[in-house]
Amino acid sequence: MFSPEGPSLRELAVQALSSVERGYDLLAPKFDHTPFRTPDSVLDAVTSALARTGPYDDGLDLCCGTGAGAEVLAEVCRRSVTGVDFSAGMLDVARRQVETGDTRVAWVRADARALPFTSAFDLVVSLGAFGHFLPDELPGLFAQVHSVLRPGGIFAFPLVAPPRPTSPAYWMLLGFDAAMRVRNALWRPPFVMYYRAFRLGEVRSELARAGFQVELQALPEFGRRRDGSPRVRMVVARSPLSPAPAA
Repeated sequence: MFSPEGPSLRELAVQALSSVERGYDLLAPKFDHTPFRTPDSVLDAVTSALARTGPYDDGLDLCCGTGAGAEVLAEVCRRSVTGVDFSAGMLDVARRQVETGDTRVAWVRADARALPFTSAFDLVVSLGAFGHFLPDELPGLFAQVHSVLRPGGIFAFPLVAPPRPTSPAYWMLLGFDAAMRVRNALWRPPFVMYYRAFRLGEVRSELARAGFQVELQALPEFGRRRDGSPRVRMVVARSPLSPAPAA
């Protein structure tokens, strides 16, 4: 499926009927040969955007998977890079294949909703993992990210503009999400993966509620749509330099 090195249809079916953690443990050895991996074009654009505002000291790749984001961080962080994921299988692949030229990279198995760090990073990135969080989990997730950033630290991630209802991609994603909802209504454990649940307006509101100052940066490498809006943005959420005064 996808390529000769990618998972078979049977392997994907087994993954889809597993939990998120177990599913990614199974998929990990072939993950980079699927369309689920963040494209190199996005990784390169994010690296360029962060390089313009860096350098940073310590970076965290949230839900790191096989480590593509850690390679981005290694380009812009001077001191250390940490990848965190709750899939042991994905971390095993990341340890074997990520080459950064030094020993600054650490891999930690943990749930993004309960991070084992406190004010340890200047930069947190996440690349393509937000579909695994339900909308009501975003406040807790963003609060966790806020808690691991130092004052003035940045939480950054790319966000692709949603397809128009007139495009085939819109209906494909709508159908995928509908199929996942049916699967989760009929089968346990659930496999949370929704492409249309992470919406910019709600994300900005929840980031602000978590204490971030939010700005959007267009990634010029991907151009603009007919209405002039960027095809891909980078959301940049900054932790304030000083705590907000008590109400």
